[in-house]
Amino acid sequence: MKFRWQLVFLCLAASCLAAQAQKAATPPPAPDVTLAPSHTPNIPPARPVARVNGTLLTDLDLLREMYTIFPYAKQHNGNFPKAMEANIRQGALKMIEFEELVYQEAKRRQMKISPARLATAEQQLRQRFPNEEYFQHFLQVEAGGSKQVLRTKIERSLLIEDLLQQQVEDKSSISTAEAKAFYQQNLQRFQLPETYALQTITVMPPKAPAANPAKPAPVTTEQDKQMRARAEAALKQAKATKSYEEFGVLAEKISEDDYRVMMGDHRAMKVADIPVPILAVVTKLQPGQVSDLIAAEGAYTIVRLNAHTPARTATFEQAQEELRTQLQRSKREKLRRDLDARLRKDAKIEEL
Repeated sequence: MKFRWQLVFLCLAASCLAAQAQKAATPPPAPDVTLAPSHTPNIPPARPVARVNGTLLTDLDLLREMYTIFPYAKQHNGNFPKAMEANIRQGALKMIEFEELVYQEAKRRQMKISPARLATAEQQLRQRFPNEEYFQHFLQVEAGGSKQVLRTKIERSLLIEDLLQQQVEDKSSISTAEAKAFYQQNLQRFQLPETYALQTITVMPPKAPAANPAKPAPVTTEQDKQMRARAEAALKQAKATKSYEEFGVLAEKISEDDYRVMMGDHRAMKVADIPVPILAVVTKLQPGQVSDLIAAEGAYTIVRLNAHTPARTATFEQAQEELRTQLQRSKREKLRRDLDARLRKDAKIEEL
């Protein structure tokens, strides 16, 4: 749940400045002039982007929210992907409008933040800076040098948090009874497929010539004979293994596919994901048994069946934790959308 929105925005600059300080090794990298206190740029005046019941929201508010939605832009000189930028901007605009509506509703209800809580929040923000110089730079950029303006912004964030706690978070809990009712009414959603837990040792054909790896040369009769001989030697060793660990250690040593680094373990595979020649064999194995050689997909494979789990319905106890998380997330999102709609209904919002 995104609660401390405005405080997060304030902390965003704090984090960037702190990170810049941490990078100040010897010799230091060239400072980012948008962040380093000794290179404070001329900050252009904020431009209005929207008016919510008479309150102006600026492009600085918008940009902070855009970075919150797509933080990776900070790793690319502040640039957003062209194909996504318009959607990110529109989503950010709707969000800052929503935040302002929530703040105004909190003020209308005469909600208050105690001086002690406000002081604690301000102290937590101050602690994100490596030194006073960085904090003063941040204070100038974010609040025109005014500590009172900064406190007002922090108070605004906490009021938004409190109203959302009341109207969204506190109402979004899902009881065991609610989760169980949903489970019983939607049993088809909890169907689990038939699976086979497998380990494999695979002998692969020769690698393609480097000049054209996309088109490997056909395996010659002689190459197939050599593959078969290696596979039969591997099979003899595999048949002698007595446990998951023994088979896995052998797979690490002699298997030629990528699963060798995981002791040949494919975990539980759905029936649809198992190659047909291998599936035809494993359906006849008992857990702990090792197959004979299987020719599949141009290679020779040896399979150890570790477990077979028939298709089944997950029990409520098995599904409960994830189900309650999903239901709570959906309920929270609906409550937020409903709150947004109620607050917008009688609001005057102009996008500039």
